[in-house]
Amino acid sequence: MEAMDSQFAKASFEEDSKPSMFRVFKQIWTEMTLGVGFWGALRPIFAALLAMVPFLFLGQHFNKKHSKAMDWKLLQIPLALTVILWFALWAFSIFDAWRDGTKLVSNSSLNN
Repeated sequence: MEAMDSQFAKASFEEDSKPSMFRVFKQIWTEMTLGVGFWGALRPIFAALLAMVPFLFLGQHFNKKHSKAMDWKLLQIPLALTVILWFALWAFSIFDAWRDGTKLVSNSSLNN
């Protein structure tokens, strides 16, 4: 009988080969930046930090949600009379800026 070629590809692995340092650093970089690049990984954090500035809602402006930021600026005027509700709005704006930044990053990574 003649030896028949297998329809499966034979994988040739070298047991002694090590990945190059470039490939190691590239994989570490991909893991650290969540696969969306350095700015993509930091964008939600930066938006949340900007949102921590009280009264201005800069995190929403940074995420290009200008109408939401203006609405919340106007909403904070009556809420300032009850300090507890104003703090709730401010804390939610920080979370919302982070969430919107995360959505922008995930949408841009899906489009690429």
